[in-house]
Amino acid sequence: MKKIKLIIVLLLVYISNLHAQTNADSLLNYIITHKAQASLYLRSNDTVIAKLNENKQMPLASTVKILVAIEFARQAARHDIDENTMVALKDLDRYYLPYTDGNAHPDWLSYEKSIGHIISDSVILLNVARGMIQFSSNANTEYLMDLLGLDKIQNVATTLKVEKHSKVYPIVSSLFMYQNPKKLAEDKVLKGINKLTEEQYCRFIYDIHKALANDTLLKPKFRPQDLSVKMQRMWSAKLTASSTMEYVKICNALNNRAYYDEETYAILSLVLETLMENPANKKWLKHAGAKGGSTAWVLTKATYATTTDNKRIELAYFFNNLNPADNDKLQGWMNDFELSIIAKPSFRKKVMDAFK
Repeated sequence: MKKIKLIIVLLLVYISNLHAQTNADSLLNYIITHKAQASLYLRSNDTVIAKLNENKQMPLASTVKILVAIEFARQAARHDIDENTMVALKDLDRYYLPYTDGNAHPDWLSYEKSIGHIISDSVILLNVARGMIQFSSNANTEYLMDLLGLDKIQNVATTLKVEKHSKVYPIVSSLFMYQNPKKLAEDKVLKGINKLTEEQYCRFIYDIHKALANDTLLKPKFRPQDLSVKMQRMWSAKLTASSTMEYVKICNALNNRAYYDEETYAILSLVLETLMENPANKKWLKHAGAKGGSTAWVLTKATYATTTDNKRIELAYFFNNLNPADNDKLQGWMNDFELSIIAKPSFRKKVMDAFK
């Protein structure tokens, strides 16, 4: 009986390992068989080795927060802001809408509390920025957008010569665009939103953002029940967009350590490269960073790494118009896919061959 149990346990371990080993292939195969929904751009030591729909603009979701992180580091390095300033939690809470962020903001608060970072209901600004990346707190992001200036965040893309990038706007405030307190016909509301130019759409959102920052009466009026599937789908489709080629361009500026000054990269490493805090990663990586984003229909990721043998990798891959089941599967495969690309030349060649 013990032998049978042992065989079963070993078989389960084998099956588990086999599944883990095929996650990278599973994601690659999904891209190959769903090319219309996918975009990919991969560079190794400044050489493009794989590309698919690389110029196609797609919603970024939280991957856009890379721009916020860069501007944060730039301003901190110039001493325009002090990354050690204490920020009151109530100032962050102005931008938190319950049930709209997958519990990201409460999870970040719990983490900060557990490690003793919250002092007198405040936390240092650097940890606000880290929470924007590590936990993808939308509330933290919106606070930083207000502090840093949306125009300066948008200018990051311009200075990096990013040509295809729609306007950056506050994510939390944009949800107020999809409220229907007068209970009008939903299609009529959506049609009205769709008629807005990008400039008008962003202006309305920015006005809501300023109201959230200064008026405690607006937030309680938010109606999560108004966010029907149709409403959420249009909101997702209108998120700030760019292409995988452009985000690899951004990742290259972060990876080559040549575009910004040393102090900016030092602060960026604290915000974007938290995976380097794992001692195991330090054994084979000089530095590495990443940010992803998702909605029910969108999944995006941009990542970069330099290995100890000076192999530089920059990768961006985006999906749009996913169904929830495929979205969940893809998220489960992403880590192995990225690790295989960075660490395994044989898998990079497989990706290269797939998109020749």
